Amino acid sequence: MDLSNILAIAGKPGLFKLVSQTKTGAVVESLLDGKRTPAFKNDKISSLSEICMFTTNEDYPLSEVFRNIYNKENKGEVSIDFKKVSTRELYAYFSEVLPDMDEERVYPSDVKKALSWYNLLLSKDLVDGEQDKVRKEMESDETQTEEKE
Repeated sequence: MDLSNILAIAGKPGLFKLVSQTKTGAVVESLLDGKRTPAFKNDKISSLSEICMFTTNEDYPLSEVFRNIYNKENKGEVSIDFKKVSTRELYAYFSEVLPDMDEERVYPSDVKKALSWYNLLLSKDLVDGEQDKVRKEMESDETQTEEKE
Protein backbone atom coordinates (compact mmCIF):
# COMPACT_ATOMS: atom_id res chain seq x y z
CA MET A 1 0.00 0.00 0.00
CA ASP A 2 1.70 3.16 -1.21
CA LEU A 3 0.35 6.25 0.53
CA SER A 4 3.06 8.65 -0.63
CA ASN A 5 0.80 10.31 -3.26
CA ILE A 6 -2.23 10.50 -0.94
CA LEU A 7 -2.41 13.81 0.90
CA ALA A 8 -4.29 15.33 3.80
CA ILE A 9 -4.72 19.10 3.63
CA ALA A 10 -5.56 20.98 6.82
CA GLY A 11 -8.91 22.73 6.63
CA LYS A 12 -10.14 20.66 3.68
CA PRO A 13 -12.31 17.57 4.14
CA GLY A 14 -11.27 14.14 2.90
CA LEU A 15 -8.09 13.06 1.20
CA PHE A 16 -6.42 14.11 -2.02
CA LYS A 17 -4.35 12.42 -4.67
CA LEU A 18 -1.29 14.31 -5.92
CA VAL A 19 -1.74 14.97 -9.65
CA SER A 20 1.26 17.20 -10.33
CA GLN A 21 3.56 19.68 -8.69
CA THR A 22 3.77 23.34 -9.64
CA LYS A 23 6.04 26.24 -8.73
CA THR A 24 3.55 27.49 -6.14
CA GLY A 25 2.42 24.12 -4.76
CA ALA A 26 0.57 21.22 -6.33
CA VAL A 27 -2.52 20.19 -8.20
CA VAL A 28 -4.56 17.66 -6.21
CA GLU A 29 -7.64 15.60 -6.92
CA SER A 30 -10.20 15.01 -4.19
CA LEU A 31 -10.90 11.37 -3.43
CA LEU A 32 -14.39 12.41 -2.31
CA ASP A 33 -15.67 14.00 -5.51
CA GLY A 34 -12.83 13.78 -8.04
CA LYS A 35 -12.49 17.57 -8.46
CA ARG A 36 -9.03 18.95 -9.10
CA THR A 37 -7.90 21.99 -7.16
CA PRO A 38 -4.63 23.77 -6.44
CA ALA A 39 -2.89 23.27 -3.11
CA PHE A 40 -0.45 26.02 -2.26
CA LYS A 41 2.87 25.88 -0.41
CA ASN A 42 1.40 27.71 2.58
CA ASP A 43 -1.34 25.06 3.02
CA LYS A 44 -0.55 22.45 5.66
CA ILE A 45 -0.14 19.42 3.40
CA SER A 46 0.81 16.02 4.81
CA SER A 47 1.47 12.82 2.92
CA LEU A 48 -0.21 9.86 4.59
CA SER A 49 3.07 7.97 4.32
CA GLU A 50 4.58 10.49 6.77
CA ILE A 51 1.81 10.27 9.38
CA CYS A 52 2.24 7.97 12.38
CA MET A 53 0.13 7.01 15.38
CA PHE A 54 1.63 7.29 18.87
CA THR A 55 2.17 4.10 20.83
CA THR A 56 3.83 3.48 24.17
CA ASN A 57 6.88 2.04 22.37
CA GLU A 58 7.52 3.60 18.96
CA ASP A 59 5.44 5.49 16.43
CA TYR A 60 3.37 3.28 14.13
CA PRO A 61 3.02 4.27 10.43
CA LEU A 62 -0.52 4.95 9.25
CA SER A 63 -0.11 2.41 6.44
CA GLU A 64 0.38 -0.34 9.03
CA VAL A 65 -2.63 0.87 11.01
CA PHE A 66 -4.73 0.68 7.83
CA ARG A 67 -3.33 -2.79 7.11
CA ASN A 68 -4.29 -3.95 10.60
CA ILE A 69 -7.83 -2.59 10.17
CA TYR A 70 -8.05 -4.26 6.74
CA ASN A 71 -7.04 -7.62 8.19
CA LYS A 72 -9.24 -7.24 11.29
CA GLU A 73 -12.30 -6.37 9.19
CA ASN A 74 -11.69 -9.18 6.67
CA LYS A 75 -11.03 -6.70 3.85
CA GLY A 76 -14.18 -4.70 4.58
CA GLU A 77 -15.26 -1.38 6.05
CA VAL A 78 -14.96 -0.50 9.71
CA SER A 79 -17.59 -2.49 11.61
CA ILE A 80 -18.45 0.15 14.23
CA ASP A 81 -20.24 3.44 13.75
CA PHE A 82 -17.22 5.46 14.87
CA LYS A 83 -19.07 8.77 14.55
CA LYS A 84 -21.60 7.84 17.24
CA VAL A 85 -19.81 5.52 19.69
CA SER A 86 -18.44 6.65 23.03
CA THR A 87 -14.78 7.42 23.47
CA ARG A 88 -14.34 4.26 25.54
CA GLU A 89 -15.85 2.08 22.77
CA LEU A 90 -13.76 3.89 20.16
CA TYR A 91 -10.53 3.27 22.07
CA ALA A 92 -11.55 -0.36 22.75
CA TYR A 93 -12.01 -0.95 19.02
CA PHE A 94 -8.82 0.84 18.07
CA SER A 95 -6.77 -0.97 20.73
CA GLU A 96 -7.54 -4.20 18.83
CA VAL A 97 -5.92 -2.64 15.77
CA LEU A 98 -3.11 -0.86 17.60
CA PRO A 99 -2.66 -2.71 20.94
CA ASP A 100 -0.06 -0.42 22.51
CA MET A 101 -1.71 2.86 21.48
CA ASP A 102 -0.84 5.79 23.74
CA GLU A 103 -4.29 6.99 24.84
CA GLU A 104 -2.86 10.18 26.30
CA ARG A 105 -1.43 11.35 22.96
CA VAL A 106 -3.92 9.81 20.51
CA TYR A 107 -7.16 11.77 20.72
CA PRO A 108 -10.61 10.44 19.79
CA SER A 109 -10.65 12.84 16.84
CA ASP A 110 -7.41 11.24 15.57
CA VAL A 111 -8.97 7.77 15.74
CA LYS A 112 -12.14 8.93 13.99
CA LYS A 113 -10.11 10.61 11.26
CA ALA A 114 -7.98 7.48 10.73
CA LEU A 115 -11.09 5.29 10.51
CA SER A 116 -12.83 7.64 8.06
CA TRP A 117 -9.67 7.83 5.94
CA TYR A 118 -9.48 4.04 5.96
CA ASN A 119 -13.07 3.75 4.71
CA LEU A 120 -12.42 6.36 1.99
CA LEU A 121 -9.24 4.62 0.82
CA LEU A 122 -10.98 1.25 0.88
CA SER A 123 -13.82 2.60 -1.28
CA LYS A 124 -11.21 3.72 -3.83
CA ASP A 125 -9.46 0.31 -3.64
CA LEU A 126 -6.27 1.85 -2.26
CA VAL A 127 -5.94 -0.37 0.83
CA ASP A 128 -4.50 -3.85 0.85
CA GLY A 129 -3.14 -6.32 3.37
CA GLU A 130 0.36 -6.34 1.91
CA GLN A 131 3.31 -4.58 3.46
CA ASP A 132 4.95 -1.67 1.70
CA LYS A 133 7.75 -2.72 -0.65
CA VAL A 134 10.18 -0.42 1.15
CA ARG A 135 9.25 -1.88 4.52
CA LYS A 136 9.61 -5.44 3.21
CA GLU A 137 13.06 -4.60 1.85
CA MET A 138 14.09 -3.04 5.16
CA GLU A 139 12.91 -6.10 7.09
CA SER A 140 14.68 -8.50 4.72
CA ASP A 141 17.89 -6.44 5.02
CA GLU A 142 17.63 -6.58 8.84
CA THR A 143 17.08 -10.35 8.70
CA GLN A 144 20.09 -10.83 6.43
CA THR A 145 22.24 -8.68 8.73
CA GLU A 146 21.15 -10.71 11.77
CA GLU A 147 21.89 -13.98 9.96
CA LYS A 148 25.41 -12.82 9.10
CA GLU A 149 26.16 -11.97 12.72
